Amino acid sequence: METRYNLKSPAVKRLMKEAAELKDPTDHYHAQPLEDNLFEWHFTVRGPPDSDFDGGVYHGRIVLPPEYPMKPPSIILLTANGRFEVGKKICLSISGHHPETWQPSWSIRTALLAIIGFMPTKGEGAIGSLDYTPEERRALAKKSQDFCCEGCGSAMKDVLLPLKSGSDLSQADQEAKELARQISFKYGVQNSSAASFHQPTHPVAKNTSMSPRQRRAQQQNQRRSSTSPDGIQGRQPRDTHTDHGGSAVLIVILTLALAALIFRRIYLANEYIFDFEL
Repeated sequence: METRYNLKSPAVKRLMKEAAELKDPTDHYHAQPLEDNLFEWHFTVRGPPDSDFDGGVYHGRIVLPPEYPMKPPSIILLTANGRFEVGKKICLSISGHHPETWQPSWSIRTALLAIIGFMPTKGEGAIGSLDYTPEERRALAKKSQDFCCEGCGSAMKDVLLPLKSGSDLSQADQEAKELARQISFKYGVQNSSAASFHQPTHPVAKNTSMSPRQRRAQQQNQRRSSTSPDGIQGRQPRDTHTDHGGSAVLIVILTLALAALIFRRIYLANEYIFDFEL
């Protein structure tokens, strides 16, 4: 595989390093790239203990962009689990749906621990999330042990090492929970800030092509059309009697001016004729 890729590429060097680090499976997770594609990995994770997914073994794909680790991977579950949709890119703050929260220091191992840590959390309508009942999730967890990936060619329950008891299990589980908590907290803070910034109390449509003078005029018009005391938006009704009176006076003045102009032209024409006859 090494001869097929540019070994000077940061993404290739990083992925080869991670493949070597994750070569040996653990009792909680395992991931390796496909033999013919360094940028697509298959992974297996064990469901977190003391949850609806306890006893489950879940398989999936990780698709990495050429810009990795500067850009995040896409994560796809292949085993039915009741928390994430099968065959669909799931929305996590560590996945390709949210490049703004991804950190280049994170790795595929980080993604695996994040999946374990996020499984017991609520989907809250995120892309690729499911909210199955606890009974359905426990039934799928039991069924997941018999899942066999066509690409890997082996049962998932045989991929991971047997569970260990004691400090190792507690440490791995706590690490996954803490990682999910930190990522969720950071993601929630960023979303709150973005929401407060993008949703002003009084939204005003902006036109970047307008000049400063035009924008000031628009703001003045908006202030004039603010809510009236009786709760009805828009300008106050104008006095139609005043408008009609002013129009009538203007018509009278224009009529008199026109009559005076016509009279003066007639008078000058008569004077010219009189002088010519003399």
